[in-house]
Order: sequence, then C-alpha cells, then structure tokens
Amino acid sequence: MTKHAAPPPEGGTPTPTAPPRPPWWRNLLWPLAIAVTIALWILVPKAQEPTKMDLTYSDFLADIDSGQVKSVTLVTSGTATGTLINGHNFTTVVPAQAGAPLLDRLEKAKVAVSASSPSPSFGSQLLNWVLILAPFLLIIWFWRRMSTGAMGHMQGAMGVGKSKAKVFDAERPDTAFADVAGYEGVKAEIAEVVSFLRQPERYHRAGAAAPRGVLMVGPPGTGKTLLARAVAGEASVPFFSVAGSSFVEMFVGVGAARVRDLFAEARKRAPAIVFVDEIDALGGRRGGTGAMVANDEREQTLNQLLSEMDGFDPSEGIVVLAATNRPEVLDPALLRPGRFDRQVTIPLPTLAERVAILGVHCRRKQLDASVDLEVVARGTPGFSGADLANLANEAAIVAVRDGREVLTADDFDTARDRILLGRREGSNALLPEEKHAVAVHEAGHALVAALSPTTDPVAKVTILPAGQALGVTEQLPLVERHLYGEDYLQQTLAVRLGGRAAELVELGQGSSGAANDLAQATELATKMVREFGLSTQVGPVGYPQGGSVFLGGGGPGLSSRPYAEATQAAIDADVARLLREAEERATDLLTTHRDELRSLVGLLLEQETVDGAAVYALVGQSTPAQRLGAATVAPRRAAARPQAALAHHDHTDPTDTATPRVHQVSADEPAHPKEK
Repeated sequence: MTKHAAPPPEGGTPTPTAPPRPPWWRNLLWPLAIAVTIALWILVPKAQEPTKMDLTYSDFLADIDSGQVKSVTLVTSGTATGTLINGHNFTTVVPAQAGAPLLDRLEKAKVAVSASSPSPSFGSQLLNWVLILAPFLLIIWFWRRMSTGAMGHMQGAMGVGKSKAKVFDAERPDTAFADVAGYEGVKAEIAEVVSFLRQPERYHRAGAAAPRGVLMVGPPGTGKTLLARAVAGEASVPFFSVAGSSFVEMFVGVGAARVRDLFAEARKRAPAIVFVDEIDALGGRRGGTGAMVANDEREQTLNQLLSEMDGFDPSEGIVVLAATNRPEVLDPALLRPGRFDRQVTIPLPTLAERVAILGVHCRRKQLDASVDLEVVARGTPGFSGADLANLANEAAIVAVRDGREVLTADDFDTARDRILLGRREGSNALLPEEKHAVAVHEAGHALVAALSPTTDPVAKVTILPAGQALGVTEQLPLVERHLYGEDYLQQTLAVRLGGRAAELVELGQGSSGAANDLAQATELATKMVREFGLSTQVGPVGYPQGGSVFLGGGGPGLSSRPYAEATQAAIDADVARLLREAEERATDLLTTHRDELRSLVGLLLEQETVDGAAVYALVGQSTPAQRLGAATVAPRRAAARPQAALAHHDHTDPTDTATPRVHQVSADEPAHPKEK
C-alpha cells in the first residue's frame, strides 16, 4: 500500500529574469574615445608650433636685401624656415639652383644661418613605436592565453578550500511563499524556521530550540528548489545556496575544507540559512566494515559536514535546508535528530494543486473560453509541477505552430500526446491489414474496461500512431486512488490482456503488438504475488523488489533475492496462473459481446479516434462520470477533429496515485512512454 501525501508546489520552474540592460551612454564610449584620439593626434603637434608665414622665394630674397630676415634654417628637403626682425616665423621653398649665391647673399645681409634634416611627424613616430612594440605585445598575449589553464589550476590550488556557495544577502530572489501553490503543511514547517530566525525570543521564552536541519524529499520536479528560493525571498537573513556536487573535488580534503569555509562564513553572518541542493551527492552512505575507504574524499567531506552540524551552538541561529530525491542513499548519521531534525516529503500534486499550478503557468498566456484548467488537470494525474510547466509551454508552441496566440483545449490535448507518446502520425502510416488489427486490439482493451465495473473509466480510444505506439486506449480515474483492492487489480489484468484476447477472438491469432501489454501485465501480476500477498499458493509474504523511492528503477538482481529457488518457481507458476485467468476472463467478455466488438472496430476504422462515451453507448451503459454525477474526466472529443489526443501514461504499478492507464499496440519493440 502506497499513500502519497498531499500538495506539490505551484510553479515547477521559476521564470528566469533577464540581466538589466546597460545604460545607453555606454555604447558611446568607444566612438568618443576614437574621436578624442584622432583630435589629439591632429591638434597637439600644431599647438606646439608658433604661427608661421609662407613666403615666396622672391619675397624671401627681397626681405634678405632689405635686412628684414633675422635668422634662417635651411632644411635638406629644400625648405627654409626662419624668423623675421618683427618676430614672425616664416617658411619658404628654396630651389635647388640657389646654391652658393644664396649663402653669399645671406652672409652679406648678416643673417644667422643654420642647417637641419627633416624630423619625422607625430604620426610617423607613433607608427614606429607601434611596429616596435607589436611583437612584444603579441608574445605577451600568446603567453597569457597558453597559461590560462595553468592559472586556473593555480587558482584552484590556492583557493581550493573556498566555498562555492552563492550568497543572497541584500539582494534576494523575488519568489515568495505566495508564489508556491499547495504544500501548505510544507510551507508552514519551513516558514516556522524562518520565523525562528527572525524572532528567536518567542521560542526561547517557551524553551524551544530551532531545528538544525530540514530535509525536503520528493520526486523530481515537485518544487523543492522552488521552496528554497521562496525561503530566500521571505527571509530577512543571509541565505547561502550551494549544490552538493560543488564540495567534491579530485583532491582529498578539498570538500572538507569547503564545508568548513561555508559554515565559517555562515557563522560570521548569523542568523543565516544554508541551502544544500542535491545533498545525496555529498551525504551518501559510507562504506561498512571492511570497506576500503581510507582517505576517501567523499567520506571526509561527509564527516566534516556531520561535525559542523553536530557542533552548532543553538544560539548561533544557523539552519540547514537540504533537498534530494534519493533519501535512501543518505547516511543514517546525517538523518538523526540533531542534524536533520525534520524530513518534509513533497509528493506529486493532487488534482486541486494541479489546477493551481496550471493557473500559475498560464498567467501570461491567452486562453480560449473552451479551456477548463480543471479538466486539463484531471487528464494529467501523476504530473509534477515541472511536467505541468512543460505541458503549458508545449500547448503554447502548438498554438504558435498553427498561427494563433490564443490557446485552445485541443492545444493542451495535443501537447499531452506530444510529451507522453511523441509526434502523432497519420493513419496512412499503417497498412490496411495493420490498421484493422490495431483497431481490433484497441477495441478489445476498451470493451473489457467498459465491462469491468471497478476499473478506471475509458476516456478515449485511437488508432493514430504516436511514437512507438500504433494505437492507444486511455483510462483516466474519476478520483485519485491511494488503495487498490484485489478485484481492481484482477480486472486491471484483464483489461491489459484485452487487446490480445480481441485478436484471438476476432483474428484467430495473436501478434507482436501485445508485447507491451504482456510486459505490464506480468509486472503487475508479479507484484500481486511477491509484494501484495495476493497469492493463495505463495501466501501472505512480501519480497519487495527495492529500488529508488522517488526515481523508480529495479532492485537487486537474482543473486541477492531473499528466497529459495522453490519459492521462485512457485511465484512464476502463480504469476502465470493469474495471467491465464485474466486472459480467459477477457476472452469470455469479448466472445459474449462480439457484436459490440465489431461495431467498435468499424467505428475506429471510420473515425480513428473514439470518445469514451461512445464506447459505453455501444455496450448500453452510461459513463461512470454520469453515474456518479461527476464532471467529465477528460475533454470531450469531436469526431471531426481526431488528430489531437488525450494525456497518456504507461504506468505499470497500480499503487501509484491516480495514474491514467494506457494500453497500446506496440511496434516491433514494446514502447515505453515517459513515466511521471
């Protein structure tokens, strides 16, 4: 028996905030610097020169004869500059033919004569310096680039013990508890920690001490990190955020040094909150007796963390928040009271919480009047907050693909199919005989489900291929179950084998399309015998398979099973008995209602997608929703628009809370749609 606790948070992933735009004037800095450089290059040399007069050579000779020239400088380039008696500077061009007569004339007029070679201009001097320095600058740049890696290692060696925690002090995230849907109990516990750090005197008067650690555990995507961001937004104390993997390095002792540095910084800023995300990367279970773990980096890092948490002075006001989806791998010493005093489970969201989460992710989207978020939420049992965020985004992408900005109910239907089954193909992807076989198979699933009173209601049947599934029969629960009786499990086995039974009744032979159904049915029957104690031959014993609590996965192999070979043989025999009885039950139902089976096959071949209400109408029954007076489980589908599909899951464990059942005809290999 598995019971999932209530509420997940409301928004899976927070909306990322773009960095602020740089001020407009920063774009003008480079053009302004270039303009100033050019202006200085032109004006500075001119500013250093006194005013000059340009004289013709004839005027120059006349001024010499009249005694107006005080001094002259002859340049080898053929120009002459000098000063007149009145103090003005002049320049003139001396022809090459002047020669000695000009010098005699200047000497006769008693003019001070000097000679010089032309000096390079400011620009040519600058170019010369650039050409001289460029090779050295290039070598320095190349050397720095080649040594970047070495510098990185040097910095790592020099700052190897520094913590990589991100501190939210004056600037904190905008997320608050009001932005998180559901999880009222979880938020109350975490808000109590924040309250203690803000007003510790209230608790001290009652003799209460703050919890030293709060561990949040739950499936991926349920909002553990989002809650931590909300704590950072709500708290008026420094908030240190760090990932567990940032403590573990190649060098032994680095992780322990970073843990010491982290808590030393937290003590300086106390009261403070330290958040360690994915703590399983840091706090994994240590090796047992005889294990070769000497000088192991991870063990030393964990020991340092245990020491820091155990050495807290309650008056310091430091609380550690941690998040993980693998609590089974954490070291027991980390979970004892005094370290992580509270463990808060964050399960998958319930129906009401899924409605609230969808409302958060649809705030900035334009929804058509046909969109009922409660109906969408009923079609997404087992979805996490991150899954719902992805669903809303995929629905928006579908609308954009169709050239619209307003999202409709069909967009959400198509998005669910796209997420869970892959891109949907047209029915022309199948050969005519394959299409008929798929219709027979899916009609068998649907009729057995409609004729089984305790199974989940049929929501939709389709023979449109999607991903590896050639056809799909979907069941959606009216209510979210937490406990499953033996009658429900046995009828679920019959529904899962209904496709194969329909093939035997109508076609006279089975096919490879039942491979996925057989695998799911065998897994469920094995759980009934080995874990649920529902076998008369094996008896009320339980041999759980193990595996991750929230991540799924198989347990230990056959070499570690806790029972004998004879017990395994008895389990195999009873599993086969349950499957044969379920197949016989499905075959008897379909043989009795063979006319209804053929009618449903014809309807599928004609419309390709049939609503669950049509299936119940064929067998002369009202839908379970009508019998219970409940709302529609899933969006009604018009026969004119069969392309969009409903949500699908491929869960095989009926103890999962309120998961939709999917029975599909698989291709050559059984399909395994994404589990939620």
